[in-house]
Formats: sequence, C-alpha cells, structure tokens
Amino acid sequence: MSLTRTYDGDEPQRINKWLAQTGVCSRREADTLIAEGFVTIDGEVVKDAGRKIEKGQTLTLEEDGGTKLTVIYNKPLGIVSGQPEAGETPAVRMIRRPNHYGQLTQWPDQHSRLAPVGRLDKDSHGLLILSEDGVIAKAIIGPNSELEKEYIVRVRGPIFEAKLKWLRHGLELDGRKLRPAGVEQIGEQTLKFILTEGRNRQIRRMCDMCELRVIDLYRHRIGPIHIGDLPEGQWRLISDTERTSLISGTKPDR
Repeated sequence: MSLTRTYDGDEPQRINKWLAQTGVCSRREADTLIAEGFVTIDGEVVKDAGRKIEKGQTLTLEEDGGTKLTVIYNKPLGIVSGQPEAGETPAVRMIRRPNHYGQLTQWPDQHSRLAPVGRLDKDSHGLLILSEDGVIAKAIIGPNSELEKEYIVRVRGPIFEAKLKWLRHGLELDGRKLRPAGVEQIGEQTLKFILTEGRNRQIRRMCDMCELRVIDLYRHRIGPIHIGDLPEGQWRLISDTERTSLISGTKPDR
C-alpha cells in the first residue's frame, strides 16, 4: 500500500520535515526512506535528503518503504487484548488468513510485531486496532492524543440526570480527575460514552461509582475508524485513506 500526498504549502519545504509534520514518520525515518529510494516526487525517485517539495507536487512513498501492518479487528468477548494469562487467547493470535475479511494485500507472518493500540478488556467486545506502526500508536494512545473512542454500554441500575452529569464531568480515578466525557442515554438501560482517554477499565469503574453495573460494553469507533460491517471475530486491513484520516483526525470517505 503506497502512500501518496500532494503538497499544498505556499513555501517549499524539506521532504523529511513535511513527512514528520504530517505524521507519516520521524525525520530520521524519512531520511532513511529517501536514501533507500522509496520516495518519489511526481514520479521521480528522490535520494537527496535536502530536497524540497513545492506546492502542487505529489510525493509517493512506495509500499516497501516502511509500510507497517495495521489491522482492524472485531474482538469477541473472552479474547484478551494484551498479555494473556494461562488458558487465555490473545487477540494477535486471531489475526490469521482464515478469518480475514475483504481484500487481503498484506498478512502477518512470523516477523510481524502486531500490538494492541488502545486495549479492550476481556469482558468487552468490538473494535480493536492492532498495529506495528508507531505513528498510529501515537495518534491513538500518545500522551497528547485527544482522539475520541465511542462505546455503547448496557447497564443495570437506575439512570437519572444527576448520574449522567457525574459521568460527564467531575469523577476521579486513582486520585486524578478524568477528562470530560460525552455520555448520553440512548435506551432504557443503554448509554453512549465518548472518551478521549483510556484509563484502565475506565467506563466500568465510572459506572461503579454511580451505582450502575455494566452488563455489556461494545466499542464501535476510534476517531474516524468505524467497525462498520466487519463480522465479529474477523479482521481487515486499514486502508491508506483510513490511516491518513486517523493520523490527521479527519473523517475518511466511505
């Protein structure tokens, strides 16, 4: 999957700086990609690290030039995101050819280093992203990330406006105040949560503090990435458009 972008800045800019600013890779990684001939401008291979790109020119980073595997997985209940205990099944073990969905142009092998980006606990299900791409990890779980994660949560216990206000703003976990959350009642016992952080078992602990017991927790969106029609237990590759949108925080065309 090659990456193609057209430069729209008013002033010429060094290629390595532009790639770093747009979240494609670090400057050092860009220098390596340029030196190895993976970068072209308007079809011309560029090997000069000092080369500048001008307005209207199109840069292409070829597939072999550092494209790292990223997959979107519809995690079932009972599958563990991270390190499993004895008898548990980690999500990465489920990313295999037999349960892929859609077109398959890359696949994991013995050299793949997929890791969960934004964990989903064993008792929750839905969208889980696994990636080898540090840029994607930084966009989702980096210290400065404000990317939204959206959940549908069924609870047991009375729901009233005061509880919703507590959930939206004012709670603390582990001695630290939580960021404001979007919380909306969308059914008799169903809430929609939109968070911009990912503390350990955050939603369950927030609900416990408001005397609500979570009986089902489903994540269906991370930033611009929606689970869509991906069947439970299957995975697909992230598209170039989705990766770009995830890094930039924009909504991809669907």
